[in-house]
Amino acid sequence: MENARNNIVIDKKELGFSAIPLLLLLPLIVFNHQLFAIFEGSFVYLSLIMKILIVVFTMTIAIHSWLTFSQLLSNQTLYIGSIFFVVALLEIANIVIAVSQSLDIMLISVWIQIFMRFALVIGVLLMIVKPRKKLTLAHRRIAYGIAVLSVALLLMILYKVQPFIGGNQFVTTIQSSVQLLTALLQGVSIYFLSKHYKEAPKQTVWLMSGSVYLILSDFLFVCSNNFSGIWMFAALFYQFFAYYIFLKAIYYTSVEKPYQQLLKIKLDLEQSQKELTFQAYHDDITQLPNERLLLKTLKEKLRKDGRQQAIISIEIDRLATISDSLGISYSNKMMKLVAERIQAMLPPHYFATKLRESQFVIYINHVQTKEELIQFCLNLKSVMNQPLQVQLFSLKGNVNIGIAFNDANCSAEQLLTHAQLAMREASQLPQRLLFYQQHMSTGVADRILLEQELHRALERQEFYLAYQPQINLKTGKIESVEALVRWRHPDRGLVPPDTFIEIAEESGLIIPLGKWILETACLQVKAWEAQGLPPMKVAVNLSLGQLFQQDLVQMVREILQRSKLEPSYLQLEITESMTMNIDQMTQLLHELKALGIQIAVDDFGTGYSSLSYLKDFPIDCLKIDRAFVHNIQHDPNDEALVSMILSMAKHLRLKVVAEGIEEIAQLAFLVAGDCDYIQGYLFSKPISAEQLATTFKDLHMHANDILERFNGEEYNI
Repeated sequence: MENARNNIVIDKKELGFSAIPLLLLLPLIVFNHQLFAIFEGSFVYLSLIMKILIVVFTMTIAIHSWLTFSQLLSNQTLYIGSIFFVVALLEIANIVIAVSQSLDIMLISVWIQIFMRFALVIGVLLMIVKPRKKLTLAHRRIAYGIAVLSVALLLMILYKVQPFIGGNQFVTTIQSSVQLLTALLQGVSIYFLSKHYKEAPKQTVWLMSGSVYLILSDFLFVCSNNFSGIWMFAALFYQFFAYYIFLKAIYYTSVEKPYQQLLKIKLDLEQSQKELTFQAYHDDITQLPNERLLLKTLKEKLRKDGRQQAIISIEIDRLATISDSLGISYSNKMMKLVAERIQAMLPPHYFATKLRESQFVIYINHVQTKEELIQFCLNLKSVMNQPLQVQLFSLKGNVNIGIAFNDANCSAEQLLTHAQLAMREASQLPQRLLFYQQHMSTGVADRILLEQELHRALERQEFYLAYQPQINLKTGKIESVEALVRWRHPDRGLVPPDTFIEIAEESGLIIPLGKWILETACLQVKAWEAQGLPPMKVAVNLSLGQLFQQDLVQMVREILQRSKLEPSYLQLEITESMTMNIDQMTQLLHELKALGIQIAVDDFGTGYSSLSYLKDFPIDCLKIDRAFVHNIQHDPNDEALVSMILSMAKHLRLKVVAEGIEEIAQLAFLVAGDCDYIQGYLFSKPISAEQLATTFKDLHMHANDILERFNGEEYNI
């Protein structure tokens, strides 16, 4: 809108400038006799001067078009140049005739004027109507050569036929008719030009103004009875001014406008370069400086002035997992909110940056006291302790903070690594704040390396599932199995689940890993069924990160459809610590339950939540944690807790699975307490899918042998 307004202002100025010569008509009309008397003997010379100026401007247009055509290669540029070259040559011929003052060739000047005006208006009209196209440099020589030959041929013909073309009266009549016709054609040109006003308002205004002055010039030529009178001079003046305006329009189109476009392109490129530089050194979401700019700043300023400098590495606990679970739009909002809180409390000499995932880093180029950093970190923890409202969730993320000071031999990369190592160690402490110490580099560095390897493990198919049978104490049959993920590292060997599951939770990899576990387990149950094994239920653990996964229910539904597993043969297990947010969990579990699957609470008795969730959640089964079972025959408290769980489950009509059964005495207590299912090394350790299929009957026989001691009858396979 602003550009359009500017164009209108420019066009009004151009119209005002172009309209100034029209004001000369008023004194010419009112004082023409007085002016004629004053300049009576000078009109011949004034007209000659005006014709010379016309030659200068028309030749300038021709030369300008010749030069610019090599760059533009436009047919319109070439046509303009060749047309005005013809006009310039004919005007030169007119000057020569006027100077000679020979009556024999004086009428030739009139015919030249007739052909010149007619050629100009027809050429301009055809140029406007003809579509634009690219030409080659060879066309330039041809066009200008044709112009020279045409002028030479015309002059030669006029010279030969001049004695036979009639007297003054006849020639004057023809000239008047042609000039009226050219004025009419010039009006047609104005009509076609007006259609291009919106595309190029500035050029159009100039070209239309020039056409108007040519029309005015034609009318003055027609009205003039004296070739050397004041009206003839006025006609030449308006013709000259028309060519001047044409030159301005052509210069603007071929030089000024392309220059302005190049200048705009240059400015756009500079702006794009600034934007690209900003994007290269800043985070897309938070607009904070990124790791690249941080390292660049550290390399420039570290140890330059001898001041004590420090890095504060900040991690929002579980932020990466929650971000991956809720989706990109909500995670972006969460990142922005965290960045705004950090920026709002930064002192002037603190430089905040955003690193990958959930990490922020603050660089301080002048640390006065250690207490200053501690106070800032405490304030930061207080600010970040306020809940983050994302979608329907009100989340509190613990802030893990690591601080590292620069020393004489510390590079920028090492200083950043030290702060991150301290931050990782701080996540294991209640205060969540720790200064870097030398001994941290060994253990935590290995953990960081393991996290990097974990991201590649899923792509390289290094994970596999082991299955531990669950024995029905009522029937003695293996009716279900628990799917347990294992990582076979190519160099480290088997990595314990307690090690890599925690890292997967922190890094957000638990989402794709959890999906792979669930789909692999469901497909395996169908594979066993195809091998002739009886239908079995498979239990799969859900992680905390998966519970925040926005499409969890949809994902489970799609996996059941793809695997063609009956929903009743899938049991999803949640830990008791996940039940703290009852409102959120209730809706999610009811949606999962609506699919037809079963819900179990794993590690029951180890959490700290209210038992009210047992009546609110659609739970089918409780799993007694192995920690209680392990000491059941040695610790009266554990014995009492297990008895209470069994009794409570019976009253709530919930099934009970006891984990970690390794001794006969443990089994005896559970059988006596009317437990429903048991699993543990006493019957079978977790084994591969192939082992379970090939040893299925042996596993049943082994279970029967053990259970026979507590029951008089042998269980059938």
